[in-house]
Amino acid sequence: MYSNRNEVGEQAAESLLATATTLLESPLTPLSDDAVVELTRQVERGMRMLAAVQHRLAVEISERSIPSRAGVKTLKRFLMQTLRLSSGDAGSRVNLVDWVGTRHDTAGECVDPPLLYTAKALAAGEISIDHVRGVVAVMNRVPRTTAAEDREAAEQVLAEFARSGSPDDIAKIGDRILTHLDPDGRLTDDHDRARMRGIILGRQRPDGMSPIRGEITPTLRALLDPILAKYARPGVCNPDDPASPAVDPDHVDPDRLAAAAARDHRSAAQRTHDALLALVQSGVISTELGTHRGMSVTTVLTMNLADVEQLSGVATTATGGTLPIREALRLAEKSQPFLAVFDHAGLPLHLGRTRRLATRTQRLALIAALHGCSRPGCDAPASLCAVHHVLDYRKGGRTDLSNLTLACDPCHALVHDGPGGWKTVPRTRSSRYPGRTAWIAPTHIDPTGTPQVNHRHHASELLAQALTHLHQRNERNERSREQHHQRPPTPDSHPPPTSTAA
Repeated sequence: MYSNRNEVGEQAAESLLATATTLLESPLTPLSDDAVVELTRQVERGMRMLAAVQHRLAVEISERSIPSRAGVKTLKRFLMQTLRLSSGDAGSRVNLVDWVGTRHDTAGECVDPPLLYTAKALAAGEISIDHVRGVVAVMNRVPRTTAAEDREAAEQVLAEFARSGSPDDIAKIGDRILTHLDPDGRLTDDHDRARMRGIILGRQRPDGMSPIRGEITPTLRALLDPILAKYARPGVCNPDDPASPAVDPDHVDPDRLAAAAARDHRSAAQRTHDALLALVQSGVISTELGTHRGMSVTTVLTMNLADVEQLSGVATTATGGTLPIREALRLAEKSQPFLAVFDHAGLPLHLGRTRRLATRTQRLALIAALHGCSRPGCDAPASLCAVHHVLDYRKGGRTDLSNLTLACDPCHALVHDGPGGWKTVPRTRSSRYPGRTAWIAPTHIDPTGTPQVNHRHHASELLAQALTHLHQRNERNERSREQHHQRPPTPDSHPPPTSTAA
């Protein structure tokens, strides 16, 4: 019976792949305009239904405890590793499974998902994942004390609208529903506010800027308001005005402060930004923060000597960010200096230790050399990493730089000898990446067990390799063309017959 079920699953997957292959290989030119539009609709419906299938599979993987048996702590991490998904994609899938995935109780009976109407619409291919996300965003804002009947009615209205409306308009419908459910805001309690709180720092863009968004609780707002009232007012903490007072405006002559305010043309948002920047730079906050992973809570910058001499390029931070060289040097003027020296292969000078714990100096050297977690595919910056012994300290591994690497806490926990455990091995000086640490993945990720290094923090080396391959290819092509032109003409292998006179 189990074998038959396996065959059914394999046949369904093969049929799905065969259909996709047919659609990819079949010419579309013979189709009429109406046929192209109808095919587009059907393909979209199929993709929406497959999203519901993905949710079923995720529930099955979770309920069978497949991630834990593979040595992975969470379903999200398992999906990231097995399907090579981004953290955001895997997290979004797991979150949606909690809302529209059908689970089972201890008796094996199906348990309706919290958003039953939305789940049915998705399984029928009538709404998209973006519709589901919109409904989830609205339902997540419904007060916890709302009656169950009202909550169900709200979800039904949203699901019905999603069947014919745009995902962009769901939030507008949601606002009207929330206004009807809680017109004066009295149903929202501390639990609801705690559930909605959060500040998100987006990924740093190529221009160096980072987006920020979120919602703060009344408590944080009450604490921030007097601070911003003092330091974000016009004329204070203005980086474009050398005469602008910074963190101690109370002891500044009122006329000077008024003159600075008159020259201040920043927006309110810019003043808020500059106030927070000035407070962090002043050290008022950092003096009370103690240490993190054996080091003071401070900014660690890594700069290339050539960039410093030319005043170009960027410095990198231990948190994975970048900073223009000129701004980095301005920060360094008031910092505690530390010089890390590397050899021609980019390896830090030997700093050996007989103790188990790495020193602050060794950690700084690892930050400068590695920039972040060494496990392939992980983008955790150095600030979130622990120092890991490549050869386990309990197995005789020394606390030398040649046997140390950086690993974030989740990745560090992956290294063990049990099922699903990862292995780490050093790369020698004669290897392609000397001094780096290679990781060997468990079989559910890489059945070949090939050691791999992490390139996420070393994009420049990948670019250099690509350019080298391009140059080598161009040189080969050029030599081939030259040899072709220099080659003497070869006689015809079948010369025309000659006639002889009788």
